[in-house]
Amino acid sequence: MISIVDDDESIRASTKSLLRSFGYEVETFASGDLFLESDALRETECLILDLRMPGMDGLELQRRLNAEQSRIPIIVVTAHDDETNRRKALVAGALTVFSKPVNTHALVEAVQAALGEREEP
Repeated sequence: MISIVDDDESIRASTKSLLRSFGYEVETFASGDLFLESDALRETECLILDLRMPGMDGLELQRRLNAEQSRIPIIVVTAHDDETNRRKALVAGALTVFSKPVNTHALVEAVQAALGEREEP
């Protein structure tokens, strides 16, 4: 399952629709807290994570997952791409960082790579 954590409802909906069209099971969350409180945490095989959100931001969620020694591959998407946050996300283990709007082909390829797939499901 792929989990999407983003405070922007339209981003959650469009990304979910895109990934479901490739056959993926997808859950969405409006905040890091909702994701951490959910049962999806145990089932998530790839996390698509926004950096700037009210409350817990994406970097803090990444820190918490790392503290729990989570092995969930993380793909970061952000409308506020700057070198400092990009570096922090990558150093903390993100596979890649995309600027919004995300190139859908590149996002699907990143998800496939995170899941260890070579072809579309």
